[in-house]
Amino acid sequence: MTKDVLVFVEQRDGKILPAAMQAISTAAMLAGKTGGRVAAALIGSGLAPLADQLDAAGVATTYLCESDALAKYNAVTYARSLASIIQKADPQIVLLAASFMGRDLAPRVAVRVNAGLATDCVEFDIEGNGALVVRRPIYNGKATSKVHFNAGRVQMASVRPNTFAMPGGATSKAERVSVPFNADAGDARQVTKEIVRTGGAEKDVTEAAIVVSGGRSLKSEENFKIIFDLAHALDAAVGASRAACDAGYQPHSRQVGLTGKTVTPSLYVACGISGAIQHLAGMRGSRRIVAINSDPEAPIFKVADYGVVADLFTFVPLLTEEVKKVKH
Repeated sequence: MTKDVLVFVEQRDGKILPAAMQAISTAAMLAGKTGGRVAAALIGSGLAPLADQLDAAGVATTYLCESDALAKYNAVTYARSLASIIQKADPQIVLLAASFMGRDLAPRVAVRVNAGLATDCVEFDIEGNGALVVRRPIYNGKATSKVHFNAGRVQMASVRPNTFAMPGGATSKAERVSVPFNADAGDARQVTKEIVRTGGAEKDVTEAAIVVSGGRSLKSEENFKIIFDLAHALDAAVGASRAACDAGYQPHSRQVGLTGKTVTPSLYVACGISGAIQHLAGMRGSRRIVAINSDPEAPIFKVADYGVVADLFTFVPLLTEEVKKVKH
């Protein structure tokens, strides 16, 4: 086993997922402690342009498993391909982004390579014996669990999006290693026809660096347009409180909170959200929180870094225009 840290670099529609690039930053930090190098695993078709992007991220070796059969994500073929790359690279640690694909793929691969696995991790370190140790949120972010790995076998973990910064600044060219795709007769049992995002073309709230959320105070689905306008100006994802989703203003795929999705963006803008404990459980990990509410006693202000007491129908459009002026 080498001391290298291998990152599965998730790509969608020919673009590398930002969360996967952030995982490379995590890998670089860990490789500095293990004494190894950062390696990347790319799976799909037409991977050459994506491999070039990894050079600037400081990747030493890029393993490519390329085939037309891998053009679309398939749990069976991708798990087998990533397991083949791990066997070829023989890394100490394997990292993935804690995305929908990472959550689906990681346990399948861990079983294949007999690896320990921890998911949705926010802190990483290496113990004196070379073993990986991580922290992951539990009880809806109210506590964290510390997971110690066995140094004698492959150690796998998924990295929560927006936990680490994007890599960059490297100038060396990574070594390219081709790993053949081994087709199997059983692949026909599961065929991916199409992957449809529940939020359409909008960003996923769990992966976005900025999230703008609206509450029941918006009063209708049509009024959510001001939330979308601000989100588009900020290049952000649109979220919603449970009350807004239950009222039919937004689909539950955008719900942030205890019974929805947990988000950890760099910036969370809460518009017309009072701050029920169930909602706070899903966004309290945000680095910066801005609250806009007409009620000065709203609980959301207790966790906000910046608070604006104002009518959201008046303030949000003005904020959107100011953002557009600054950006242009």
